[in-house]
Formats: sequence, structure tokens, C-alpha cells
Amino acid sequence: SGGIGVVRQHVGALRDQQTELGNIVSGLGDDDLLRPSRCDGWTVADVLLHLAQTNEMAVASAQGRLREYVEEVAAQIPQTGGIDEWAGAFVDLERADPIDQRDRWLVSATSQVDAFASTRPDARVDWVAGELAARTLATTRLTETWIHTVDVAVAFGPPPPPTERLWHTARLTWRTVPYALGQAGLTAAGPIVFSLDAPEGTTWTFGEPAAAITTITGSALDLCTVAGQRGDAAGTSLHGDGPDAADVLRLMRTFA
Repeated sequence: SGGIGVVRQHVGALRDQQTELGNIVSGLGDDDLLRPSRCDGWTVADVLLHLAQTNEMAVASAQGRLREYVEEVAAQIPQTGGIDEWAGAFVDLERADPIDQRDRWLVSATSQVDAFASTRPDARVDWVAGELAARTLATTRLTETWIHTVDVAVAFGPPPPPTERLWHTARLTWRTVPYALGQAGLTAAGPIVFSLDAPEGTTWTFGEPAAAITTITGSALDLCTVAGQRGDAAGTSLHGDGPDAADVLRLMRTFA
């Protein structure tokens, strides 16, 4: 069915993104794994541990046992702050030998792809902010893996060039605009459209241009970077027209 095709696209993109990160970190020794990443206070190995932990969490979600997983972790870390503090405390709890952290991520990456490949795309699964479709969680995991791939890559040189996989992240960002605005107590004045310059030179359009009240334009890479909390829209190619433009550019996100 079309639904299975969509989830295979998502799973294939997730697999390819994990492969890109794997190609960067697979042969690294302790010294390189202990280099500072783009994530403040985290080494490359710490980023991989965080990804391993959240990959394992996604596997638990796909298998219907997220609640037990989270309760087990929550019993061991301070119950203060938001998601970022929780993630930081979880890394602090399980930080270990750098190579072991890298190898744990490699195992978790395979498990995650296998879990999504064997889950119906429209199956409802639990995640941090509530229930969502398995295909949406797979896209969320693809997006987080891409963000952290860049976090790791810049420890060794320039970021990897953007790929067509960003389409999934750009679409996720567009689809979650109502949620992002709602978290700030806002409601859009009307339909919001993204018209983005894709890495391969085409245009990606999300939404119906003829109905747009607000339109966001610029590079897909810039949009995904800003939505992933790795940049500010003001310093990019992004531009918005319409009553909700400033709020969308400030609040859009790729995560719950």
C-alpha cells in the first residue's frame, strides 16, 4: 500500500542518515571520540551515547513498552527541568568508555531501523509529548540523527553537504507548526506555506500556495537548521511574509 511505501521511504532515509554518521565515527579512537562536539559540554562520544539512549527509547516505543523504559530511567535521575535537562542527566548517568558508547550507538542504530521496518506506518506509538504515528516518530528520529551528525562532523571539519533526506525534516517542521505555535499559546491566522530551495536545486513546497496567509521562503538547509535549534532565522536566507511569519520563524521546531 501507499502507507507502507511512505514508511519504507522514512526507514530508508533513517538508515542512510545513520550510515552517514557511522562512516564518520566507526574508525575513531578514544582521542577523537573525546573531542568537543557542537553540543555545548558534550564530546562526540556523549552525542553518540545520547543518540543510543534515544534510539533505544524509540525501539521501546515501537514495541509498546515506552512507559516501562521511561519509568526505569526516571527512577535513576533527578526529576527537574525539561527535556534537555533530562537528556543531560541521562548522559551523565550512563557515560562510559568512549568506544563502548560508540559501539552502543552502532547496535542501537540497527535495532531502531529494524523496529521501524517491522511497524505499520500508521500504528500509534507513544513518545515524549504524547501519541503519534510510527512514520512520524521515524521522521523525528531521522531528524535528530541528522542534527547530531552535523554536531559530530564539525569536530573534524566542515559539515557534510545536505541531501534530499532533508525533505522529511522540512515536512515535519511544516506539519508541526500548529503544535509549535500552540506551545506558545498562539494560533495561526490562516494557512502557512513553506516554499524552500532544495539541496538539488528544485523547490519543495509544503501547503497550498493559493491558500497561503503566511509564506516562508529560503533554503531548506537553513530552515531545518533553525527548526533543529542550531541557528537563528535572522542570520539565514529565511524570509517570511504574512501575519504569522515572525512567530513561525521564531518557534518552529522538529521535536516535541
